Amino acid sequence: MSINFSTKSKIKYGILPLFAISALPYANGQQSEDLERIEEIVITGAARSYSALSTTQSMNDQQSPITSILSTIDNLPGVNITEGDTFGFDDWSTTINLRGYQTSLSDQQVGTTIDGFPNGDSNYGGGAKANRYIDTMNSGGVEVNQGIASIDTRTTESLGGTLNFTTNAPEEEQRMRVQLVQGDFDSQRYYGRYDTGRMLNDTTRAWVSFNHNEATDWMEGSAQNERDHMAAKFVTEMESYTLTGYYAYDDIQEDNYQRVTKGEFLEDPDSDRLNGNWTNTPYINQVYRQGWSTLRENRFGYLKLDIEPSDNFNATLGLYDHQMEGRGDWIPPSIVDLVDDNGGSEYEVAGNLPVLGGSGIGAIYFINAAGEALSPTPGCESSITFPYGGAGPDSDPLCYGQGAIPVQSYRHTHYQRDRTGYTADFDFTSSLAGAENVVSGGLWIEDSTRLEYRDWHKLTDARVGIEFDETPYWIQYNRDFNRETTMWYIQDEFSVGQFTLSAGMRRFDVQNKEVDVFGVAAPESLNSKSDTLLSGGATYQTPVDGLEVFIGYSENVKPLLDIVLEREGTSSADLEAEVAENMELGLRFVSPRFNASAVYFDNEFNNRLEFFGPQIAGNIPNYTIGLAGRFDNVGGIGSNGFELAGTIKLNDNWSLYTSYTNTDATYIGTGLGADADAAIGVVAGNKVVATPETMWVASLDWTRDQYFAGLSTKFVGDRFMDRANAVVAEEYTVSDLYVGIDGDSISEALKSFEFRFVVNNVFDESYLGGIAAWGAWIGAPRTASFAMTVDF
Repeated sequence: MSINFSTKSKIKYGILPLFAISALPYANGQQSEDLERIEEIVITGAARSYSALSTTQSMNDQQSPITSILSTIDNLPGVNITEGDTFGFDDWSTTINLRGYQTSLSDQQVGTTIDGFPNGDSNYGGGAKANRYIDTMNSGGVEVNQGIASIDTRTTESLGGTLNFTTNAPEEEQRMRVQLVQGDFDSQRYYGRYDTGRMLNDTTRAWVSFNHNEATDWMEGSAQNERDHMAAKFVTEMESYTLTGYYAYDDIQEDNYQRVTKGEFLEDPDSDRLNGNWTNTPYINQVYRQGWSTLRENRFGYLKLDIEPSDNFNATLGLYDHQMEGRGDWIPPSIVDLVDDNGGSEYEVAGNLPVLGGSGIGAIYFINAAGEALSPTPGCESSITFPYGGAGPDSDPLCYGQGAIPVQSYRHTHYQRDRTGYTADFDFTSSLAGAENVVSGGLWIEDSTRLEYRDWHKLTDARVGIEFDETPYWIQYNRDFNRETTMWYIQDEFSVGQFTLSAGMRRFDVQNKEVDVFGVAAPESLNSKSDTLLSGGATYQTPVDGLEVFIGYSENVKPLLDIVLEREGTSSADLEAEVAENMELGLRFVSPRFNASAVYFDNEFNNRLEFFGPQIAGNIPNYTIGLAGRFDNVGGIGSNGFELAGTIKLNDNWSLYTSYTNTDATYIGTGLGADADAAIGVVAGNKVVATPETMWVASLDWTRDQYFAGLSTKFVGDRFMDRANAVVAEEYTVSDLYVGIDGDSISEALKSFEFRFVVNNVFDESYLGGIAAWGAWIGAPRTASFAMTVDF
């Protein structure tokens, strides 16, 4: 089914998605001139037995180009994206919720791919979310499968749904694009991209881009957030094959935000208790924002060969490589005492070679000029009341005599990962008794090596600032991990008349190995092989033109990964892979002026894996946790609900998009009885943390001649912050506004331009955003930015 419509004027139908497959040409990578208001929309229907949505141009326009690409999917039904930073600079605070499945600081249950290639996990430590791979101006849109992922999806995290972030295609004609952005919180961006147009006998197109983004935090303005991103892409098209290549380099430094409790938010909703002022007291300096940092470098590239030797057979071969290295920083308020110096000069502060492994025997807070540890005056009571409820006399400089020198650590956790993978897919189409039959299959193989180690550095002078000694005094641990992933799938799709039936199966085999570089702990291995996972469904094209009914079912798995081998208390023999069953039943309707979908879903997620680590009262970070703790299976989650979405073209100038989501997500017990559930804090039947029961979006877009504008509002209902359902993060409503003007053919040299003004959270709503463990990050306030884009 193909529907075409055109307009005489250049109308921006940015919000005309087909809630089945491709909303705009962005969804399949065929992008028209970005600055041109779209003249013709081609919506192509394909029989899919699951709900699949795509972002639109309007959703991009509502966000500043500085903003993370993740923010563009927030208005789709069933999706809730929360980021602590207004521009998405802080990966630590980013959360994704999809029908009760979550990707956050503690959970990774939603799959992510980049042009169909795996992102390599989304966890904070060894992973990378989509914003590390694609800049917003190079985006070809995001394809969102909320529940049932396509059977060929390459990810080990997709228990429920997948986000496929795509890059846009090179332009047909030569073009140079320059963009400048200025905004609140010292934000600025410089972007340049060159498209070659057709070359090499009109077989090849390519582009190369570079951008620099920077901003401070929105709280007290001390963060130093910077990102440099370079990318390139080419497409070579021959008679029977197409070769596509993409490469991206991303270098980012982010200063983090801290979670707060509900009580802290009510006390001061504009502070996360991190500060930008350095003092002479290490206990206070442990919440110095520039010491809570994320540093990452990502290099990612792929080659993809599409072959079509005949009309009924095609194949795709892919090769990709990813290298990541980075660091996560904290500044504990003391030096870890590792060596018993019998009252003499402390080994850890004297610039010696680092201690390898082991654990602390105490803490050093103040020293004298000879490097000897000091003790507080007997009977002294500390006057420190912040942070974490105050400190004892060990941390208070007033409890020491003159000449006492404060000492402090800078803790670095180093992450490194190298991945190489291969993909292969085929489709074979045949006719059978007047019907069409398509057999498809594929293979995914990846080899991944991950390194993680933690070292502790002494601050050069804790009275002055955050500068640290280059040589660490302690390397707490050093581990190597290897993971080999294999996935295969096969599917048959049979179409006759108005019916299409599909059935398929796939299987995962993940082999994990862990080595202690210090040679203290014995090597470990873990093989996680899934059962054969079934999927299938059906679609029916009703007699009503444009109306389709679909039903789908899939079994998904998140195999046990190398992360469980990190923890010394984990017995991998007692763990089971996380598994899920997802079902959807829905309607979708497509017409030139009105598109709509209605979906009912029912999901069951079992063997949920959770980390249990030693905790410190008052939510004080456990700085020396190291490899302590364990992973356990803790029951699961059951969710069901429905989603409604629709777009109507009111006239040649106005369009309206709305969506509504209702989700009932509850915890499933361990099956071992109430006592076992209570021991791990699970109450069967309680609502799932961070999952709102109700969400809705209304977006109104307008265009006339060279002017365009839009206002979008999203409501998010109450969410529980704890599994006991005792603490509630209240509902909130956030609105985004954009206004712009564009033009083209101003002169022979200047092809087109666009000026766009964006205001996010227009009414300055105060709310709690992402939720993880004991607290939540405060949502970003009203933020304005102005972008100027020029094409030559």
